Amino acid sequence: MLARAVEYYREKGERALPAFSRQGEFIDGSYYIYVVNTDGIMLASGGPSSALIGSNILKSLPPEYTVKFKKALSSDEQDGIQESEYRWVNWKTGHSERKRVFYQRVGDAFVAAGFFVSRATSEQAHTMLQKAAAAVAERPKQTIDAINSSSVVFLEDDLYVFIVDLRSERFVAHGFNRRMVGRNFQKLIDPSGQPVGQPMLDMAAKHEQGQHSYQWVNPVSREIETKHSYFKVVGPYLVSVGYYDKPAR
Repeated sequence: MLARAVEYYREKGERALPAFSRQGEFIDGSYYIYVVNTDGIMLASGGPSSALIGSNILKSLPPEYTVKFKKALSSDEQDGIQESEYRWVNWKTGHSERKRVFYQRVGDAFVAAGFFVSRATSEQAHTMLQKAAAAVAERPKQTIDAINSSSVVFLEDDLYVFIVDLRSERFVAHGFNRRMVGRNFQKLIDPSGQPVGQPMLDMAAKHEQGQHSYQWVNPVSREIETKHSYFKVVGPYLVSVGYYDKPAR
């Protein structure tokens, strides 16, 4: 769709903009074309960002992504289709999520299309778990406080960390739902009535690390999905991070 939109813009110039901003051949489900000029002004959009037409979208980005976006705007037409990533509000979930975008410069404009990357992989869950476990081993109190304050270091899309004190068997940190802190982990069950806490505590009593699967609400999709939680025992704490399976359709 992007290649077709690029050719259409080359042929029509600014006369192509209305076609990108209405229902038609350049919208396919959640995929749509948008056009930004070299100053960062939104010229056209077939999605929710149509509300930003005429506005400078650089003002809608956090500082760390503004730098990346400005760099993208400096690319040349002969570079062909480029790829970048930034955070943007997903209108379906209302959350700021990673968005991967493919774009190509045509004259003084950039024709682009992208999609949200909100579902983490098992590898990403493992990576965050290792990072959280290392932080707990070195600075337990500071790490617990950081997780409970929703630090972006331990929170990314549908990935978050939770920590259970094995002595009390209660949550001491939860990166998504602060109200879980203090709750009895041993008695925790999933929406289907299956135990969550007890199996993980049983494994933690015998092994320093493990994995348990159960049904849980995905913080991004807000749907109940299968969650695979990896855990690692660090001193008196069980540190856990999990990823979600995409529901079968």
